Amino acid sequence: MPVRTNQGMGGKDYYSILGVSKDADEDTLKKAYRKAALKWHPDRNPDNKELADKKFKELSEAYEVLSDKQKRTIYDQFGEEGLKGGMPEGGPAGAGGFAAGGFPGFAGFGGGFPGGGAGGRTFVFNTAGGGGGAGGGGGGFRPFTPSSADDIFRQFFGGASPFGMGGGMGGGDFMDTDDDGGPSMPGGLFGAGRGARPGARAKARQPASVQRQLPVSLEDLYTGTTKRLKVTRRHLDGTSSEKVLTIQIKPGWKAGTKIKFANEGDELPDGSVQDIEFVLVEKPHPRIKRDGDNLRIEVDVELWESIAGFTRRVPHLDGHAVEVSGAQGSTPTKPGDEIVVRGEGMPISKLPGKKGDLIVKVNVRYPATVAPAQKEAVKKIFASGA
Repeated sequence: MPVRTNQGMGGKDYYSILGVSKDADEDTLKKAYRKAALKWHPDRNPDNKELADKKFKELSEAYEVLSDKQKRTIYDQFGEEGLKGGMPEGGPAGAGGFAAGGFPGFAGFGGGFPGGGAGGRTFVFNTAGGGGGAGGGGGGFRPFTPSSADDIFRQFFGGASPFGMGGGMGGGDFMDTDDDGGPSMPGGLFGAGRGARPGARAKARQPASVQRQLPVSLEDLYTGTTKRLKVTRRHLDGTSSEKVLTIQIKPGWKAGTKIKFANEGDELPDGSVQDIEFVLVEKPHPRIKRDGDNLRIEVDVELWESIAGFTRRVPHLDGHAVEVSGAQGSTPTKPGDEIVVRGEGMPISKLPGKKGDLIVKVNVRYPATVAPAQKEAVKKIFASGA
C-alpha cells in the first residue's frame, strides 16, 4: 500500500507553526516550542491577549502532535483532518474514521506526550478497542482532541506559568557527576500563573532553590572528598551551557547537609536565575552503620572464644585496622555484648580533631552439634565452679 502524505491537504501546518522542518528531531522540537511558548504566552502579552492566546494554543497543539511519534505518523500521512478523525475522502475507512483493518498497526494504540521536562502526565491519544468497520462503534479510534495548552506548558517547564507567583520544580537534564555517574537532574522552577487569582501579575523575585539529592558513600563522609558536578544551564533563547560545580565534602558531614550554589541554575523569564541546592544522602555501607558521631559494626566469635578470649582486627573505612578484644579477663563475652573503642568513630565536623566511638557488637556462634565427649569435658571444666 503506498504511503500517503499530508501534502496538499487542508488543515494546520504544524511544522510551519513551530518553525521547523519536517525532519526535525526531538531536541529541535523542544527548542522551537520553548522559544515560541515563552514568546506567545498570554501572560507575557497583556496588550495583545487575543492573538497571543490563539498562537499559544496553536503551537502547543503542534508540539503535542509532533513530539509524539504515533500522532506524528498519522499527521504526516493524513494531515490534521485525518488526525482528528476526518479521514480524507477515499481513505481506507471512509469519512467516518480509520477502520481497525484499514490503518495497519494503529488500531487500539495509546500515545504518550514525551514532553521536555518533568514527565508524569501522559497525553493519551484515545482509541477504541476491538475490530470493526468505518464509522462504527466497535473499531477504529476516537478523534484526537488537543490537550490544554496550559497543561502542556506546565509539563514542559515543570510548573505553571513562569510569569506568576508560587513555586514548583521540574525541567530537563541537569546533573551529571564525574565519579559516580550520578543521575540526571531536572532544573526549571516556575510559579503558578494562568491558574492564579485574577489580576495577579508577574513580579520579579529570586526563585526558590532547585533541590536535588547527592548520594555520598560513608567512606567519603569519613575521610572527606571533592565532588565535581556538571550542570546544564538553560537560557531563555533556547540555548544551553555547561558548567562544573565543585563541592568540598568535609570529614564528618552528615546526611541532610545542604550545599547551595546561588544563581547557577536556569535563567527565568522574570530576569532571575535559579539557585541550585544539593542535599547529601548517605549510601548504605555493607558492614558499618553510622549512629550520629559513632560507628557500629558486628563481629562473629566462636563459643569457646567467648569464654577463653578473642582478638579481631576490624577493617575501618579508610583502610586502617582496629584491634578489638573480648573476654580477656575472668568475664566471658555474652551474645549481644558491645565493645566500645574510643575515638574510632566519625570525625566531628564542628570539633576538628575529635571523633566519636566505634561500637562493636559481638555475635556468639554456637556449634551445630556437640559430641558426648565434648559435653563431658564441659561438665568437668565447669562443675567445680557450680
